[in-house]
Amino acid sequence: MIFDAVAGIFSHDLAVDLGTANTLVYVRDKGLVCSEPSVVAVTADSNGRGERVLAVGHEAKEMLGRTPGAIRAVRPIKDGVIADFEITEAMLRYFIRRAHNRAKLVRPRTVICVPPCITSVEKRAVRESALSAGAREVYLIEEPMAAAIGAGLDVTAPTGNMVVDIGGGTTDVAVISLSGIVASRSIRCGGDTMDEAIINYVKRKYNMLVGERTAEEIKIKIGSASTECKSEDMEIKGRDLVAGIPKVVVATSDEISEALIEPIHAIVETVHLTLEQTPPELAADIVDRGIMLVGGGSLLRDFDRVLRNETKLPILRSEDPFTAVVHGAGEALKDLALLKDVALT
Repeated sequence: MIFDAVAGIFSHDLAVDLGTANTLVYVRDKGLVCSEPSVVAVTADSNGRGERVLAVGHEAKEMLGRTPGAIRAVRPIKDGVIADFEITEAMLRYFIRRAHNRAKLVRPRTVICVPPCITSVEKRAVRESALSAGAREVYLIEEPMAAAIGAGLDVTAPTGNMVVDIGGGTTDVAVISLSGIVASRSIRCGGDTMDEAIINYVKRKYNMLVGERTAEEIKIKIGSASTECKSEDMEIKGRDLVAGIPKVVVATSDEISEALIEPIHAIVETVHLTLEQTPPELAADIVDRGIMLVGGGSLLRDFDRVLRNETKLPILRSEDPFTAVVHGAGEALKDLALLKDVALT
């Protein structure tokens, strides 16, 4: 206890957005210090003591789909929750040390953002991972709540704010009022599902197999939620499933929007179902205030237009959708009373 208190004096409080695709770290009074892919490369330990971490973040992502048999590139967070406890702990330890310039004796107070659909077992896994990785105190805060704070909404007021957070593994939709979530729904559909839909479409249409990284690149460059925007082309390289040799095809943005119909429909349907659960007084507020879009997936071209057409409500996008969640958690770190109000018990 005494050691924790002393180490805490020399530690900076942290907010961590532990995402399926990316992990972002915010240090109190310093701002965002780290934004890296949630990927860890591991190899068998030569002493036979299990596995040893080789690389974390960008370096490990470069290895995805390119590793020899002895090395594995792992994504330890699946659908917004921990899939591999030990590797998540190693990844968190790396990010905590990196935020403290590789110092070892640090015990920071840590806020971790989690999806609203998280179970009590999953909450415990996140908490224990963070404590084992060196955190002194751990607060869990729901991603839509953090996103609303990060987008500049007043979550403590008795008015309704609706947030749609499209992440890598999950999409969280929530209506927030008086520091709490009144109605929410989460689906395990996000940026990764869109990448998968592109892989399957290319496989069906061109008999060609492309990797996860290529699919993500296609989505960012020519992906669109609507076929009404200006059409663009892109060269796609992969492996021919018939001949088994490398192949190049040219795909258009219209084809990619056709591939994305299903995940887009699932997200829009989730927004509709959340609106159906919303009390009428808060629904009236949403008509005036609109829906706030956050998360990397909301940057998909024309998604805001599609959602506006489907809901007939004003659609807003936060200034920086990619970092809104971690900035919100960082703001809560500065205001301990607000943090205790919005943190999960």
